[in-house]
Amino acid sequence: MELDKELYPFKSNYIEIKPEDGEAKPLKMHYLDEGAGEVLLMLHGNPTWSFFYRNLVKELSSSYRCIVPDHIGSGLSDKPSASEYSYALNDRAENIHSLVSSLDVKNITLVLHDWGALVGMTYARRHPDKIKRIIVLNSAAFGLPDGRPFPWMIGMCKNRIFGPILIQQFNLFSIGSNMFCVKKKMDKRTADMYLYPYDSWKNRYGVLAFILDVPLSPDHCSWNELKETENSLKDFADLPVLICWADKDFVFDRHFLKVWTDSFPNATVKHFPNAGHYILEDAGNEVAEEIKKFLAEKVL
Repeated sequence: MELDKELYPFKSNYIEIKPEDGEAKPLKMHYLDEGAGEVLLMLHGNPTWSFFYRNLVKELSSSYRCIVPDHIGSGLSDKPSASEYSYALNDRAENIHSLVSSLDVKNITLVLHDWGALVGMTYARRHPDKIKRIIVLNSAAFGLPDGRPFPWMIGMCKNRIFGPILIQQFNLFSIGSNMFCVKKKMDKRTADMYLYPYDSWKNRYGVLAFILDVPLSPDHCSWNELKETENSLKDFADLPVLICWADKDFVFDRHFLKVWTDSFPNATVKHFPNAGHYILEDAGNEVAEEIKKFLAEKVL
């Protein structure tokens, strides 16, 4: 399978990520850098990649600078083994810091989806002076909300026996996401591009690692980072915030939305009643219009 340049017609850019171990091989982090003007930093979750934001970039890059990285292990970035990269929240947030520093940008509008929200808000917690606005799509930057059981499908993938079989052997997390994260059936061409980076056992490890790094208890290595980020959300409550929410998301549901709205009580909330978790596939044009209106509002 080849990269579909009609669906994804962007120039690829790379930054070297240097591991803490000075002797380890640097990793290449892929990102898009399209357009000029105010900076929109779009962070994807799992198992998507920058392809998720392709149409939003096409819509907004005529007026804004759209920077869209692929997390290490995702998309067109390097896909190291567990011995070469930790895949922990701390390192992912530091990767975003490295990217932002290398591009020397500020007054950033974050666009956050899925677990990219936790990475983005962890970066924001550490560098609040860089953040101008926040746009939230279905996601979380906090622990499991009260009253929300952990989804059993993801729980199976977190199992250290079944996870590698389901994800690395059969690619079921990515294939299943293409099927169940949308309400409008995804065409084969689009579905193939979501799967494009994850074409082998080795190249699917990053998908598994994202799930393994979801902290559910204090003994997890990313638990403290998650809690610090969760507790910091209130510090951003005075910023302009837009929440675009797909009401048919079977994972990030109303329980997650309530945490966001409790954290950002002044946020503008737009509901998309017939959209699933991949909100930009089901309601991309409508979401883009809401984002354009939000960005056009004057920020004091």
